[in-house]
Amino acid sequence: MLRSAGQYEFFEAATGRAALDILDRQAIDLVILDLMMPDISGPEFCRRLKGNRKTQLLPILMITSMQGAEHEVLGIDAGADEYLTKPLHPSVLRARVRALLRHKSAIDSLDEAETILFALAQAVEARDSYTAEHCQRLATYSVALGVALGLSRPELVALYRGGFLHDIGKISIPDSILHGSKRLTEAEWVVMRQHTTRGEQICRPMKSLAPVLPIIRSHHEKWDGSGYPDGQSGENIPLLARILQIVDIFDALITERTYKRAFSVEEATSVLEEEVGRGWRDPELVSLFVSLLSRKMLESTASLIDTDWPELSSMLRSLQSMQMNVQGSGAGQVIAMPKSVI
Repeated sequence: MLRSAGQYEFFEAATGRAALDILDRQAIDLVILDLMMPDISGPEFCRRLKGNRKTQLLPILMITSMQGAEHEVLGIDAGADEYLTKPLHPSVLRARVRALLRHKSAIDSLDEAETILFALAQAVEARDSYTAEHCQRLATYSVALGVALGLSRPELVALYRGGFLHDIGKISIPDSILHGSKRLTEAEWVVMRQHTTRGEQICRPMKSLAPVLPIIRSHHEKWDGSGYPDGQSGENIPLLARILQIVDIFDALITERTYKRAFSVEEATSVLEEEVGRGWRDPELVSLFVSLLSRKMLESTASLIDTDWPELSSMLRSLQSMQMNVQGSGAGQVIAMPKSVI
């Protein structure tokens, strides 16, 4: 039915395990399977795909000759996106396949948009050899501090993304200002401070990044209202921005830069506490952060972070694709199993 259209490239598998092998080595856009299979049942196969970060967004069309609403409920609950009962009507099958592939294409487009944004963020980091892996550390330790605060999962996801995107606006700042060896003039500081609002503007079109926008815009505000860009103070500064700010300052202190040596952990925490005394930082957050450091809990908390969360899957795929330079295949590839399905 589908082969006659000549639009798709097919990969066939006689068993569930064979299909999993194909998925491990080949980019697939749609899986068509039967409710009953020789080795792995259709519902179990669905659960495996939806439980794997690499395949959880892959659309699944389940087909069966078994009658009864309970079988359809079983398939949908297991993760099948569409369910058809034999005998199949060719036009209905083709319409369902087209709809599922359109949905996959939309997801891929979002992935591409996020890839561009994270590529820009990585480009900002790459412009300064002294900040290597700075974003990854910020993402990890900001989430660890968020976990200690008991934040919700969406807030932790926003912190993780914010670790990579908080300084994306610096892509618009000239190198002469960003990496100059001399103290910035007042005019140069005006330009430098714009990176927060420019970063927010860059990310605003992505609805999925809406929770990250306050981090990008407000991570240079100060507790006493003397920061930028809005002069917010106290708890009017978004909590997630205050969290990332503390981790950002700490990591900058313990990292060697062109203009300074790397501080010890003790020296860095002393600086944070001094800035609390000046009224610049949230005293409760700094106290908690220092406590986690002193008890060696920051690393252990960070190691427990579950980066297989569906909310992070697109971002992590974007980062992996940049790091591994994986070439994506064209749309319209379908894996069908077993052969009798089609």
